[in-house]
Amino acid sequence: MIKVVIADRMGKGQKVAAGVEAAGGEAIVVPGMGADMRLGDVMHQENADMGISFCGSGGAGALTASTKYGYPERHGMRSIQEGITAIEEGKTVLGFGFMDKEELGQKLTETFAKKYNK
Repeated sequence: MIKVVIADRMGKGQKVAAGVEAAGGEAIVVPGMGADMRLGDVMHQENADMGISFCGSGGAGALTASTKYGYPERHGMRSIQEGITAIEEGKTVLGFGFMDKEELGQKLTETFAKKYNK
């Protein structure tokens, strides 16, 4: 099962989590304000497969996770297709502007499963 950590600057992410679960993954939503800055720590603790960060710029949490733990990241994304392409290119930490959409979680999890045969 694909384990996905979701960390939103405003403490949201429940809709993305529902999409991850609809695609057969396990979603872990980091609680509280500023959660995006804890993405890498929670991914590391949970031995997660993928992390999704949300903030205004779409970068802070993803960059922090990459810098601290070496996860390959892409940030500043604004569409589902950009996330799909990033996974296809081997990125495991994805930084988006605010996009708490069920479809996003589902499509990213499906793409990850296809790429890594999980």
